Formats: sequence, structure tokens, C-alpha cells
Amino acid sequence: MILSLNNIHKSFGTDIILENISLTAEANDKIGIVGVNGAGKSTLLKIIIGELSSDNGSVTIANSTRIGYFSQNIEIDSTKTIYEELLTVFEPIIAMEKELRSIEAQMISADGDKLEELMNRYTDLSARIEEKNGYEYESRIRGVIKGLGFNKEESYQHINELSGGQKTRVALGKLLLSSPEILLLDEPTNHLDIESMQWLEDYIRSYKGCVLIVSHDRYFLDKTVTKILEIENGKSMTYIGNYTAYAEKKAVNREIALKHYINQQREIKRQEEVIQKLKSYNREKSIKRAESREKMLEKMTKVDAPENLPENMRLEINPQKESGNDVLIVNELAKSFDDKKLFEHVSFDIRRGEKVALIGPNGIGKTTLFRIILNMTDLDRGECKLGSGVEVGYYDQEHGTLNSDKSIFDEISDTYPNLKNTQIRNVLAAFVFTGDDVFKKISMLSGGEKGRVSLAKIMLSNANFLILDEPTNHLDLASKEILEKALATYTGTVLYISHDRYFINATAQRIIELTAEGVNNYYGNYDFYLEKRQQNKQEEEQQQNSINESIGKLDWQKQKEEQANKRKIENRIKKIEDEIAQIEDEITQIDSELELPEIYTDAEKSRELFERKQELQSRLDEMYEEWENISDSIS
Repeated sequence: MILSLNNIHKSFGTDIILENISLTAEANDKIGIVGVNGAGKSTLLKIIIGELSSDNGSVTIANSTRIGYFSQNIEIDSTKTIYEELLTVFEPIIAMEKELRSIEAQMISADGDKLEELMNRYTDLSARIEEKNGYEYESRIRGVIKGLGFNKEESYQHINELSGGQKTRVALGKLLLSSPEILLLDEPTNHLDIESMQWLEDYIRSYKGCVLIVSHDRYFLDKTVTKILEIENGKSMTYIGNYTAYAEKKAVNREIALKHYINQQREIKRQEEVIQKLKSYNREKSIKRAESREKMLEKMTKVDAPENLPENMRLEINPQKESGNDVLIVNELAKSFDDKKLFEHVSFDIRRGEKVALIGPNGIGKTTLFRIILNMTDLDRGECKLGSGVEVGYYDQEHGTLNSDKSIFDEISDTYPNLKNTQIRNVLAAFVFTGDDVFKKISMLSGGEKGRVSLAKIMLSNANFLILDEPTNHLDLASKEILEKALATYTGTVLYISHDRYFINATAQRIIELTAEGVNNYYGNYDFYLEKRQQNKQEEEQQQNSINESIGKLDWQKQKEEQANKRKIENRIKKIEDEIAQIEDEITQIDSELELPEIYTDAEKSRELFERKQELQSRLDEMYEEWENISDSIS
């Protein structure tokens, strides 16, 4: 056991946030914490790290355990570069390395006891660095930088030049590199693109430590956790398995709990009717029996109604008129800002009734593409046009269409004055605004609540083409499921940007992947996209291996030819050198003979030898020239 929570209670004023929360975590547990917005998930993490105190209960943490905490709003204020900031995590190791270099210098001139002392210190430091994987810290930093979506050039960018989201990613990177025994992550996938989320999933799965994750990203939870802590009505329940396993078990538990609740309510009503009947007799014996039954009811342990929408609550809102078959045509679109190219050669079309997800890395220009489609941003090249009868409903992440001074109800009723109050309430109820909640001011709402109001407005419009930019941001799990069901029954056309892979899986019939050089189309949901992309990758690798193999065969043949040619040249050089030696020996012999009296006194003999020497000398010059040329060709 590395962490234990025992009956944690926490209230803010009269509002009870947490009541009787308990959890036991082992050293390598990966635990997801789920619940509706405001359930107290972030509050629980703050209690664990000691930032908040609990009203009751206890938090027990194993001795010498380091805890790392990543909050939703964490940022770094620094003048260092990204690389330098991440490097600060390893300052103790860098200090040890410097000491090692100092010891090495001292060992050169040391002897005796001093040398032994230095060697012992050197061995101890080396072991400590090895234990902390200290010799790999530079590659670890580079891996985290790349994994979190920064390229090599950006790693030298200064922190104070970064956006808020980029600073948050750097803070997450620092925490991961510090490798605490317990890692608390509050919405870690915010500000990450899909590639970075996949990297973080792999990182957490292989993390040697306990990880507690608060997240609304169901796909992320599916890939990382093996246990779910659910917080509902202030109480906790632990489920073994990932998010999907939890959701299945939760549905069964809800059904059982609902039956218990209904049965108990039925029994309570029956007892109350009996009590009233007994009292109506107005006899002492009947009144005592009624009082006895009242005491029994008071002692009864009440079953809470499960938090769930009514079974008949379904959001099915469809456009009043259909568009033409061609909803959107995009041809050879290109866009740059100053000297930075976002994308080019972007071509695709969308047909009536399609549900299409637009994905791609952060900064590739997905929102810019939406703004071009909506005629809110100019394009550089290409063509973008809507089909006949298309009416667009646009969901903006910033909720710029909402009036902060109005109530939720007035925001809807003023926008759609022909709707009856009952119709407005039904739609708002589908987005989890019931009772007096509908009279809350827009200015008092959370980001998730504003998102639900914006979605309700769009779904009520006459739009037959919904363009949604990150519609699930800030929505809790229940709200995401409501939106998924709404889009599943929507008969119009939908194009949306989302990093929520679970949402994409549940709603997309087609995925368009935006790249700097154009788009890739995948006709299926997110799992199909992953499968197809992996298949394409394998085919590319096989093709490359085949090319490499062919190149290898060609290289081998070429190498054989080169080796044969080299041997041929070397043989020729050997023959030339032998011939040169023979010629030089003959010339030496002639010179010796020309010095003999019987030769140099014989004019005819001398002339013959001298002519032979000239022939040999001419041949020797030719041999040396050929030797030099051939030798240069293999040097």
C-alpha cells in the first residue's frame, strides 16, 4: 500500500462536496477518478497533496514517497528555453556528474589513502547516477519534448514566449521527468493533440509508480487505467477495469439501484397509506399501531435515487429542411500566415447526412479551415463553397454567441421566440438543465455549462449543416453521452473538430486527417482510422524493405563487379611492376656491358647496345605512365 484514503469528508459552507470517500492504492496502480462536474474530483487531489484539509477522515502515504501534482491551470513562469527548463529536473544528477569529473582530475595525482578515498566516492556517485538512470537524462528530455508535441527548433524557444497551453505542456513534461512515486494528474490531456495523447498513454502505462488521473477523456482512461474511483453524491465506489468496463458495470448497478429505490419508495408509500388509514380510525390501539409503523419508517435506511436522466429523455432534434446532396466542396485550398505555411492542396467534399471528424496535430490549421469555410478568414488559393439549401450552425469554443447578462431560459427563448416554454424546458433538460437551473445567468456558468447552452441553441436552429469546433471541451461524461446520442439521431450533416477519440469513435462515419500537404480520408470511425493507418504504415515499411532489399542486391552486384575490377587492376599493376623491374635490370646490364673495353672499342657492337637501351628506356617511360594512371584509379 502506497496511498490510503479513509472516510474523507469535505464541505464548503453548507455544501457537502465529499462524504465517506475511501481508496487503497498500490505502488503501480493506475487509477481513473470520474464523476460529474462539481463532484469533488479536483478537491480530492488537493486533499491528497495537502493543499486542502479534509473535515474528517485520513490520508495515509507510505514513508519517503514523493508526490507530483499536475493541475488544470498550472503554468511555468521562466526566462529559460523549454530544454533548459526541463533540464532543471536533473540538476542533482548534473551536480554529481561535475563532481565525477573533478574526482577524475584529482585521481591523476593522488595516491595511497587519498586515492582510495576518491575511488570509493567515485564508485558511490556512479552507482547513484546509474540508479536514477542519470546517464540517459538528455535522451529522456528529448523524448518528452517530442512526445508533448514540440519540435527540435521549438525546444530552444523561451518559456515566456509560449502560449498558456504550451506552458502547461512544459509543466506536464517537468512533472513526468521528475518521476515521483505517486503521480496526480488533473485533466492531463487538455492542450494535447491526438499524437501527444497517444504518447502520454504509452508513457503512463509503462510508468513505474502509482498514477491517479482525473479525466473526462474516456478513450484515454480506457488505454491507461485498470481501476476506476467514481465519486457520486459525495460518496465513492471503486470498479476494477478501465472506463468501458466501469461504464458497463455502472449501468448494471444503476439498474439494480433504481429497482431497489423504486421498490423501497413503493413500500414507503404503502406504509404511509396504512399509517393514515390506522390514524383515521381514531382509536387508541390503531393510533399506537400507526406510531409503531412511523418509528419503523424513521429507522429505515433510505436508498438514494441513482443519478441518472429519466429513461424517456432523448434528444432528437432534426433540421426542418434538407440541403442538397453536395453540402461542402473544397478544392486545392491553401493558407499561410506571413511566412508560415499551414496547409496546401486541401481537397475534399462532404455529402448530405455525413458525420465527419476533422483531425490533425495542434497548429496545423483546423480551426482556420473552419473559419475559411464560414467565410470568416480569407483563403490564399483554391475554392471553398457550400451546396444549395445549406444552412450552417457553428459551435465556437469561446461561446461568443452567448449573452452573459441573460438567463439560460431567456437566451433560448429570445433566440427562438416561437418555441413554447415546454419545448424549451425539454431541450434544456436534455442538456441537464432542470428546475430552477434554467434561470441561472450565463455569466455564472462554468465553461462546460456554457458549452451545453451553446449546443442546445445550435440543435434548436434551422441549421442542416453543423460545424462544431471542439464541442466536447469542458463537458462532463454525462453531457458528452447526451451529445453523442443527439448526433447519432441527427439527420443533417455534421463536420467537427475533436481530440476526444471516444467521441469520434461513437459519432464519426468518416475521418479527414489534415496535414501540411493536404488531407487523408478514412471512411470509418477512430478505431478504423488507427487500424488503417497502421496497415498503411506496415505496407510502407514492407515497400521500403523491398526497395532496400533490391538496392542491397544491386549494391552487392556492384560491389562484386568493383572487387573483380579491382583485382584485375591489381593484377595488371603487378605485371607492369614485374616488366619495369625486368627492363631496369636489362638497362643496368647494357650499361655494364658498354663499360667493357671489348665493347666500347667495337663501334658496331656499341651502337647496337645503345639503340637497344633507347628502346628499353622508351618502353620504361610508357610502363611508368601506365602504372601511375592505374594506381590513381584505385587510390
